[in-house]
Amino acid sequence: MVGGHRICGVIAAPTAAGMMELIRLALRHTRTLELRLDWLESERQVALLLPRIHALSSRATLIATCRRREAGGRFGGNIAGQLARLSAACALGCQWCDLEIETAGQLHLVKLREFLSPSRLLISLHDFRRTPPGLHRTLRRLEQAGAHAVKIATACRSLADSVRVLSLTRGRRHVVAVPMGELGLPARVLALREGSALAYASVGTSTAPGQLSLQEMTNLYRAHRMDRATRVFGVIGNPVAHSLSPLLHNTGFVKRGVNAVYLPFLVRNLPDFLAAIEPLGIAGFSVTLPHKEKMLRHLDDCDAQAAAIGAVNTVLVRNGRLLGYNTDAAGILISLQQFYGRGTRLAGKRVLICGAGGAARAAAVTLARTGAAVCICARRPDRARALARVVRGEAIARRHMQQNHFDVIINATPVGMHPNSGQSPLNASELDCGVVFDLVYRPRQTKLLRLAARRGIKTISGVEMFLQQGFAQWKIWMQHTPPQAPMRAAVVKALESERENRRRKAASPLTPQD
Repeated sequence: MVGGHRICGVIAAPTAAGMMELIRLALRHTRTLELRLDWLESERQVALLLPRIHALSSRATLIATCRRREAGGRFGGNIAGQLARLSAACALGCQWCDLEIETAGQLHLVKLREFLSPSRLLISLHDFRRTPPGLHRTLRRLEQAGAHAVKIATACRSLADSVRVLSLTRGRRHVVAVPMGELGLPARVLALREGSALAYASVGTSTAPGQLSLQEMTNLYRAHRMDRATRVFGVIGNPVAHSLSPLLHNTGFVKRGVNAVYLPFLVRNLPDFLAAIEPLGIAGFSVTLPHKEKMLRHLDDCDAQAAAIGAVNTVLVRNGRLLGYNTDAAGILISLQQFYGRGTRLAGKRVLICGAGGAARAAAVTLARTGAAVCICARRPDRARALARVVRGEAIARRHMQQNHFDVIINATPVGMHPNSGQSPLNASELDCGVVFDLVYRPRQTKLLRLAARRGIKTISGVEMFLQQGFAQWKIWMQHTPPQAPMRAAVVKALESERENRRRKAASPLTPQD
């Protein structure tokens, strides 16, 4: 449809100057741009922008769009006004015109093509509420409208919806498939792999639910380089948007020249994800909250350590079979050994683990095997007692914590994780210990670690544990050693950048009260 630049940067701003600035940024990554004329705040801004289009048309493929409010856009005028904007853009060099079916269905196709000539016509359908049944019938209706290409964008409430949307592209070079929403995000990236003529990405403000930035699409996921041989990996969880695992593993793929991509899958319903493994060609995946324990029931086999822990964080898909592993255990043990020194014995050390989920089980079983005295404190006392029995440890009620001293306190809950970084699972007065180890890695310095440091307690960030468990996952999937140095550097750089941004925001003279 548009040659080699199949990622389309969406240019949407209220002023012509703002649009031109976004165009300048977008051209660093792609030569296909959608100009959202409906975002311009006035006809004056339209008049300021249009003369600049002609010069751009020799450098990029331009798609003119002026979506009416009835179709989810911002243009409040009538169809005549909409067509006037589009016709002017087409006359000045936009090679394509995207017209929603709500407008196109009311007009005579031959006259419409003449009016928008010499541009080619893309007829689109957007459903921001759901992915309706009968998508292939809808596709045929759009094709029969006589456009040069068609686009279907729907809100995906499940991965099954995403699979249905992507299926529209098979054997058709003129179809643009756009799964929308956070559940549809992985399929947005995989759209080009599946055969979609285009994939859309924001340059400034996102214009659709689940839309990734152009930089993410090109640099992080490299969607433009995908082909049918690209292997698909990912992380499943709820929530999952906070995860830096895509950065970690995609960096490794780039450095090793591996044709693979790692994606975040928001999974609310585990069977929904499992059914999508085969159609999406998923070769392996990480498992995080709340699925680490539930995933065991769906495996064909798992290693002895994962079985003993009762939770998996890594799955390899081989010949349709799901094989489970737990690399959290190695990450926790290596982090403690690096802190204390490789030769230090953990036997006899009294360790309190906060939480009773998958990460807590990995910590408890691993440390119990070293001879540590394991204590469990959890929000649900019954789960704390159950885990304590497994490791022959002790369940401790939170109200009794201040009566105990521990060598190590480990936070194995998600409390304090980005974006809720202002929270802590424990109060400062409850930290009677020598070391606090927070498995939360984002932010790098959690509120819990800051509270501990103020009391003079040594701390261990969850970053090292995150890196070590990720390196172990990479080796399981790739069957060779990962490029640890660049993978580590990418994660640390991202976390340091976040910390600097928070520092600048805190130092800003502008406050919510202003």
